[in-house]
Amino acid sequence: MSTRALNEAASAAATPLSLCSREPHVPADRLVAEMVPPPRFDSVRFDTYLPDPNQPSQCEAVKALSGFAEGLGGAHASGAGKRRWFARKPAAPTGPRGVYLDGGYGVGKTHLLASLWHATPAEPALKAFGTFVELTNLVGALGFQQTVKTLSGHRLLCIDEFELDDPGDTVLVSSLLGKLVEAGVALAATSNTLPGKLGEGRFAAADFLREIQGLSAHFRPLRIDGEDYRHRGLPLAPAPYSDQVVTETAYRVPGSSLDDFPHLLAHLAKVHPSRYGALTDDLTAVCLTDVGPIPDQSTALRLVVLADRLYDREIPVLASGLPFDRLFSDEMLNGGYKKKYFRAISRLTALARDAKGLVAQ
Repeated sequence: MSTRALNEAASAAATPLSLCSREPHVPADRLVAEMVPPPRFDSVRFDTYLPDPNQPSQCEAVKALSGFAEGLGGAHASGAGKRRWFARKPAAPTGPRGVYLDGGYGVGKTHLLASLWHATPAEPALKAFGTFVELTNLVGALGFQQTVKTLSGHRLLCIDEFELDDPGDTVLVSSLLGKLVEAGVALAATSNTLPGKLGEGRFAAADFLREIQGLSAHFRPLRIDGEDYRHRGLPLAPAPYSDQVVTETAYRVPGSSLDDFPHLLAHLAKVHPSRYGALTDDLTAVCLTDVGPIPDQSTALRLVVLADRLYDREIPVLASGLPFDRLFSDEMLNGGYKKKYFRAISRLTALARDAKGLVAQ
């Protein structure tokens, strides 16, 4: 290879990637195949969950979920896979065949939900794990009936971050879950309550069970008390860096992306949220300059989805500009989507802390 070619290759290798240049296409079968615990939770198990000794409900939840997983070891509740087409339709399963993990931010609900997925004795293809948003995206990609058909043979469906702030989506997913319960699929779900809310989730369970109405008899609420482990005993998130530090880091760390925050927000409007995971494929870090206030609710909700995908994949975020806890206006943080915004702040703060080690000393 010539000297010029070597220099060009080195220059190309040093150039950061850009989220704004990516417009991934994600086929429907990839959406189904990716319904597994995210990479962050690949290795979690019940015995890697560290209960807070001051919160007995955390130990109790581990025991209850371990027993629930063991109870799913037999044949599919509907006898699916062995019924002939002329066989009589099986009766709906009796008793709670679902669990709802009820608690505040950062108490380890997703860790426990992923541990339940791993502990359930069934092939990965017979277990599904996804967020509420990913489940609604799956319905959008496959259609309602095909989604029912695709998931009906599963042993377990885990839904992380069940969201109650969109009545239309809640009704859609509740209808889907009703069909799956009839087919014998076991269910598990989590949802968040606001930090500092009286009872730390006592009302979240009531909201959840009320919204899913006819399905409530199939869920056993498991209360998990505790403080946000992401901030437990740790220093505050690092302050934003300068544009120069963020840019230099992006050029120095292989696999980093570098984008201007306002331009990234504009680009997210052109990419369906179901593709945000693919948007981050092969990234080692996300570097953002000129982080500023989110201008409107639609933009804010798209950023929430991106924050979830980055957190799932443990991709650190290095940023200049405004601190992440000042992204959302007071109106947003007190509005109908406040749970999502608090979750995004918590997760982006954790990723900002992870990025601290990338900065050259």
